[in-house]
Amino acid sequence: MDAFEPISPDWTQKATHAQNFCCPRCGRLPGQAKSVWINRRSPVYTENHRRKWQEFYACECDAVWWAWSSDRPPSEFSDRTISNDDMPPDGLF
Repeated sequence: MDAFEPISPDWTQKATHAQNFCCPRCGRLPGQAKSVWINRRSPVYTENHRRKWQEFYACECDAVWWAWSSDRPPSEFSDRTISNDDMPPDGLF
């Protein structure tokens, strides 16, 4: 199952909304899920005009849960700055 399929898989029908971005039954994180599906066909727009999607997860403990993409914790890479050493030389592109 591709996470970006346009049609939802049957297992998403029994999903419960997780208040924290982890399995409500066992606490596993999304990276440990057996299956993932993102409902990109029906984005919701927030008050500041940003989009958010429902992300569905089938956990290893057989729980099925969903959470808003906007509730996802920040990535470990989100606060990194790019130094000039990481940039290609001028004129290369």
